Amino acid sequence: MPSSTSPDQGDDLEDYVLRFSDLELKDTSLINPSSCLKAELDSSTKKKYSFAKKKAFALFVKTKQIPASPFECKENWWKCCQQLFTDQISIHRHVAMQHADEIYHQTTSVLKQLAVTLSTSKSLMSADKKKSLKEYLTHNCEVSAWLPDISCYSLEELKSGQCNEEGEVLLYYCYCDLEDPHWVCAWQTALCQQLHLTGKVRIATEGINGTVGGSKLATRLYVEVMLSCPLFKDHLCKDDFKTSKGGAHCFPELRVGVFEEIVPLGISPSKISYKKPGIHLSPGEFHKEVEKFLSHSNQVQSDTVLLDCRNFYESKIGRFQGCIAPDIRKFSYFPSYIDKNLELFREKRVLMYCTGGIRCERGSAYLKAKGVCKEVFQLKGGIHKYLEEFPDGFYKGKLFVFDERYTLSYNSDVVSECSYCGAQWDQYKLCSTPQCRQLVLTCPACRGQGFTACCVTCQDKGSKQASRSTQDSFKEECECTARRPRIPRELSLDVQLSVSPEPGPAVVSSDAECSCSCVSWRSRVGMDPAPRCHSWACLQP
Repeated sequence: MPSSTSPDQGDDLEDYVLRFSDLELKDTSLINPSSCLKAELDSSTKKKYSFAKKKAFALFVKTKQIPASPFECKENWWKCCQQLFTDQISIHRHVAMQHADEIYHQTTSVLKQLAVTLSTSKSLMSADKKKSLKEYLTHNCEVSAWLPDISCYSLEELKSGQCNEEGEVLLYYCYCDLEDPHWVCAWQTALCQQLHLTGKVRIATEGINGTVGGSKLATRLYVEVMLSCPLFKDHLCKDDFKTSKGGAHCFPELRVGVFEEIVPLGISPSKISYKKPGIHLSPGEFHKEVEKFLSHSNQVQSDTVLLDCRNFYESKIGRFQGCIAPDIRKFSYFPSYIDKNLELFREKRVLMYCTGGIRCERGSAYLKAKGVCKEVFQLKGGIHKYLEEFPDGFYKGKLFVFDERYTLSYNSDVVSECSYCGAQWDQYKLCSTPQCRQLVLTCPACRGQGFTACCVTCQDKGSKQASRSTQDSFKEECECTARRPRIPRELSLDVQLSVSPEPGPAVVSSDAECSCSCVSWRSRVGMDPAPRCHSWACLQP
């Protein structure tokens, strides 16, 4: 909703409609000060006009609010017209004297839009139509009517800190039925462009999934708009937005689009619906469940399974202790992984988790639909919310994120290794070979020796291309992908635990002989051909 019509502190749209139920504007082209507008209202509506003006005034003042310095006792400060105000009296006096026109326009906007909304609502009811107010707003309102008023902010304020660590990245999703996702797409595009946000927003008839970055002011305004929008306000709350340090620089551009699914499970939402997920556990409840699971002396006999719903490159650098981490490249492979390893979950209580919770919504629905589990639980808010509450809990390592930061760090644990020398390392880089989009873990020492590709094939191919005057395009063929089973079959839990004494996903034994070409290649480039290979191509269960 536009900021001029946004409810304040719990007042919703229905409340406004009731308060202005008998409002009629005789002229919709008012250009004079507020006294002119007031004169055109009869006595029965003057009180309502006065209330609307107070509301517009309060909303305008609220947009100027900034956090007070930590050494001040005042709870709030305000900044307007390059001036700092430390008390309400002074900011109110300033707004009344310097921004009367803005208050007037916001007041008329509130009154006229509510009058139109009520009039349309009544006409729909009298015609016995069942269209909801949400449907009317999305189908008949211009996109611009849903954008916040940013006239009181300078371009510098909207962009301040968006290109360094003073900015912020928002991660959120909302499963709800959207009848016109293309309208929502146009609105989201306009909204993000207006606030100078970059990132990715996926929209479908089943909801919205977004990750956007920009200044803290821009992300705050974005959250306020989302929470006031009738399409989402009954489904979203402030706690549903996960924040982290970042900014617009974390994404190369803004991408907003309409898809069949807001997260690609690869199955139509009409077949596996978000409306039948597992039981949501708060971070505290999930922590207790994991603690109970890890306390068993023999986890094989436990009736609980801890399941990571993410891709292998995510769980490789960070995961919960004792989890099963599927060796899959895409979430769309998850259903096939479940089908192929269904016996692992038979008669088990399954604790599922992912980055922010969205993949668990339909992933848990799919697992439940198989009818083999005792119960299926999922971590509400995902690892992101868990680490905010338990940075030194049972999740060890980094949290992978899908932007140019690659990882977020909440603890000092390093659970992964350099692909070449085996040293502890968890900072991803893209493979140095053009057109290969694989991520590679290579420590500074190995990078200094030129080992910057994801595998032997890419390293050799990159060297050959570098020696050519022109670089021809080529089809991606990496050991990282060619040797990796698309859908792996897990070992049974007892075998997994016998291979790895520490709780964690199963990997090959340190005494296993490597059969890939990296041993001869390591010898050829002057590195010690160690008996254990740390290449992703060899880390097969």
